[in-house]
Amino acid sequence: MSYIWTFFWSFLLIHMATYVVSSMSGVAYDFTIATILSVIVTILVIIVASILPNEPVEKSHH
Repeated sequence: MSYIWTFFWSFLLIHMATYVVSSMSGVAYDFTIATILSVIVTILVIIVASILPNEPVEKSHH
């Protein structure tokens, strides 16, 4: 279920960012490119979340 929410939010945020950037630069909005970018961002977020440790790191005393 977390993968679905991750994709949902990345889909919305990437489409919003793509629309704003394309509007500011005077280029036509492209739904396909925004969707491909949102899939890539979703995969990167899932990979980063799996690499990061879940437990806090203990401080070593020198």
